[in-house]
Amino acid sequence: MMKKLLFTLVTLSLLFACCFAASAYENEAWYGEQNAGKVINVFNWGEYISDTYEDGMLDVNKEFEKLTGIHVNYVTFESNEDMYAKIKNGGASYDIIIPSDYMIERMAKEGLLQQFDPNELPNYHYIDRKYLNMYYDPDNSYSVPYNVGMVGLIYNTKMVDETPTSWKIMWDEKYAGKILMIDNPRDAFAIPQKILGYSFNSTDEKELADVAQMLIDQKPLLQSYVMDEVFNKMESGEAAMVPYYVGDYMIMHDVNPDLAFVYPEEGVNIFVDAMCIPKSAKNIDAAKMYINFLLDPEIALTNAWYIGYASPNTSVLESEDYEEMAQNQFLYPDEEHMPNVEYFHNLPQETLTRFSQLWNEIKLAGGTNVRVYVGFGVTAFVIVAYLSYTAVQKRRREKWYDFRSSK
Repeated sequence: MMKKLLFTLVTLSLLFACCFAASAYENEAWYGEQNAGKVINVFNWGEYISDTYEDGMLDVNKEFEKLTGIHVNYVTFESNEDMYAKIKNGGASYDIIIPSDYMIERMAKEGLLQQFDPNELPNYHYIDRKYLNMYYDPDNSYSVPYNVGMVGLIYNTKMVDETPTSWKIMWDEKYAGKILMIDNPRDAFAIPQKILGYSFNSTDEKELADVAQMLIDQKPLLQSYVMDEVFNKMESGEAAMVPYYVGDYMIMHDVNPDLAFVYPEEGVNIFVDAMCIPKSAKNIDAAKMYINFLLDPEIALTNAWYIGYASPNTSVLESEDYEEMAQNQFLYPDEEHMPNVEYFHNLPQETLTRFSQLWNEIKLAGGTNVRVYVGFGVTAFVIVAYLSYTAVQKRRREKWYDFRSSK
């Protein structure tokens, strides 16, 4: 649903923004001054933190620097697997990483994460208890929840004849050349797994082969595999459907109201992304301060609006400024609207190896539809990626401004 329709009252935006910016952060004395002058290295997903002061928003990292005197060196990654490889290979040292649940389980098992007691953090009590003691961190000793989301099907109501109820529509030949597939092996495999009635966490070789064959069969129908470029393609009406994350759908719908969203009946992935400290971290105390800062009510609310995903922070859900968004049934479905969900779990190494082999075979098998534009060179790709990035930034600033100006 279009967020702009949720916020129609237009009053006192400047006054509210000033009050917001002037508000004090909780437990400021706890941060102390002993770490001033240090540098903290943060490794996070792209577009996954509020990073601007425009239109009444906050640059979270700069606010942390002003509060603590600790400089934030902020770097982004595109997938859990890319992040894992960088940490595993020791190519760089990070003090904070924000992986997804199944990757946290894997990294903890391999000794790549630092254990710590989150109860030492003054703001930890804001985490909703239903996101504690999760399967990937049963003792809450490696992670603190950051965001929660689900994967569903985004579709263009002007291009898709019916209201989809099943993932099977992505194999419908009448939409050939108009279908996008997420360029992420775990998420891509998940779709045929549910169609075939398999678990996301299957280790059965035949089941994995069945799934791979379905994805190979789908390739002639695809326009392309996508990640961040999904915004331009869906918002412009270039493609009819794509499996993607609910938070990003919220952004796309603001631009193109013809877009709709559904959780297919076979089932979807639900995930928790959480803040962790790598074993190789050099500034553990500063890392704990950063995690606590992201849990602060003002910062958590800023991020909830900017990112567009469900927040595990109770202060966000209890905020009057978030009341209408907290009623959104895509982000916070009640029992009636809750889809059939399953978490990704870490898989045995032999299954992970086979997974990678099959994904490579899928990507190399037969060409996708000619509209993939294989002839595009590196320069064109960089331009498109940059334009997509700046467009998303602009939309998020506008979304926050619309909200603030309604107050």
